[in-house]
Amino acid sequence: MKKFITRLFICSALVGSFASCSNFFDTEYNEGVDVDNGLTSVDNIKYALNGTYYQLFTSYFAGNYVLTIGDMASDIAYLNGSASHWITINHYNVTPDDTYLSSIWEYGYKIIDNASRIIKAGKELEATVTDTDKAALKQYMAEAYGLRGYAMLYMTNIFGKQIKVNGTTDNSDAIGVVIVDEPVKAFEDVSRSTVGQCYKAILDDFSNALNCYKESKTEGRGTNQYLSVAAIEGLLARTYLYQEDFSNAEKYASNALLHSGKKVEAYTVDEYKELYTGGDSNSESIFRLAIDVNNSWSANSCGNVWTTYGGLPSQRMRNLIADTDCRGSLYLPTVKKGSYTQLQYGGKFWYGGGNTAYATNYIVNAPEMELIIAESKLRAAQPDLNGAKEALLTVAKRNSQITSTDDLGNTKEEVFAFLKDERARELFQEGFRFYDLRRWGEKADVYANVEDQVSYKYTNFDIAQFCFPIPNAEINAGFGITQTPDWNKYLPQ
Repeated sequence: MKKFITRLFICSALVGSFASCSNFFDTEYNEGVDVDNGLTSVDNIKYALNGTYYQLFTSYFAGNYVLTIGDMASDIAYLNGSASHWITINHYNVTPDDTYLSSIWEYGYKIIDNASRIIKAGKELEATVTDTDKAALKQYMAEAYGLRGYAMLYMTNIFGKQIKVNGTTDNSDAIGVVIVDEPVKAFEDVSRSTVGQCYKAILDDFSNALNCYKESKTEGRGTNQYLSVAAIEGLLARTYLYQEDFSNAEKYASNALLHSGKKVEAYTVDEYKELYTGGDSNSESIFRLAIDVNNSWSANSCGNVWTTYGGLPSQRMRNLIADTDCRGSLYLPTVKKGSYTQLQYGGKFWYGGGNTAYATNYIVNAPEMELIIAESKLRAAQPDLNGAKEALLTVAKRNSQITSTDDLGNTKEEVFAFLKDERARELFQEGFRFYDLRRWGEKADVYANVEDQVSYKYTNFDIAQFCFPIPNAEINAGFGITQTPDWNKYLPQ
C-alpha cells in the first residue's frame, strides 16, 4: 500500500523480542523475510506473521493511536494542558497532515498488506506440506485473516462514516478505504471502496479465520497475546453490532465468552484493580497486546497519554462513576501536579501503581461481550428486555448499589439510556466512544475545555456526519487515492 512500497519485507522478530524489529519499509534486508520471494516454508510464514503482530503492537496502531483516538475524539476525555499530545484530535483541530492520522493509515496498511502476502503464500503452500505442517499453516493463516480484518475494521471506521446510524441511516454506499485482497505491487494504482464493501471484506476475513481454525483443529496458541477463535468471534460480534445485525452480534459475543471461558468477575475495588496490575493480570481479557516491562513504548505508550501527557476522564465521564462503583478506584480521585489541576495514575494503564508505560492494552474483553449481548437483545426486531437487563447487570453491578435488574430501568428507552452510560463507564480507555456516539446518532459535546465542571467548546455536534480525512502524504503520492469530499464541512463549529 501507498507511496512507501519499493521492496517489502517483514521483521522476523518473535513476539517476545519486538524491539529488535527494523523499519518495516526498509529496502535493505536485515533479519527479515522477503515477502515477495521468502514465504516458502511454514516456519517463514510464522516469522512473517509474528512480524505482522509487531505492526499491530506498535504505538502507531493498536499499541496506542488506534485505541486512544476513539476516546480522545469524544466527550469522555479531557486534556489538562500539561503537554501538546493529542490536542489536534481532542480539540478537533484536525487537518489531513495530522501525524496521528498519518501513522494510523501507514501502519494499518502495513498490517493489511503483510497479512495479504501471508494469506497468499499460505494458499500456495497448502498442497505441498505435510498434514502436520498444514495444521500449523492453517492456524497461521487464521491469525493473518484476523489481523487483516481487525486493521480494516479500524481503518474503515476512522476514515469512513459509521456504516449504520441508529436504525435510520445506512452509509454502506459512502466512500471507505482501500480493500487489499491481493498484495499491492510497488507503484500500483489503487482506489477506495465503499464502506459496505469494506465491511463485507472484514466479515469475510473473520469468517475465513474461523474456517482456517476449524481446518487446523486448534482454537489458538494457548495465550491471549495471539488471535484465537474466541478473539475472532469477539471481533465478529463487534463488527455485527456496528452493522446493526443484532442476531449475529449476540451469537458471536456469546460464542466468544463460551470458547474463551472468560467472564466478568471483578466487583470490588481490590478485584478490579487487580485486573490492571500488568501483563496477563486481566482475567476478563480474551485478547491483549504483548506489552510488558521488556517490550513497551515508553514515552509513546498509552500509559503516558493518561498520566504525564495529561489525559483524563472528562468531568462528564467522572460524573458517571458513582462513589460505590469499583471502577472509580482507577480514575478517582485525580491528583494535583504543579500548575495543572489534575493528573491521574493511568486508569486502566495503572500497572499496579508502577511505571504505566509497561501496562498493556486489552483489546477484546468479556465485559464488552456482555454489553454487546445486552444491546443486541434490547435492539432486536423482537426485543428481549429481561434478557438485555440480565446481561447488562453482569457489568453494571461493579457499582455495589446496582443489585438487581430493577435498578436498570423499566422500559426499553430507560434501559437503553442506562446501557449507553454503562458502555462509557466500562469501556473508557478502550477506544469505543467515538464510534458509539456516531452509531447511536448522538448530538455530541466535544472538546472539554473547563476543569471541574461539565463544559465543552463544541456542543450539539452531529458526530455521525464526521469522518477523519485521508492523510495528505497518501493523496499526494499520486497512486489513485482521493480525499473524502467535504470532510471538513462536518467539523464542529
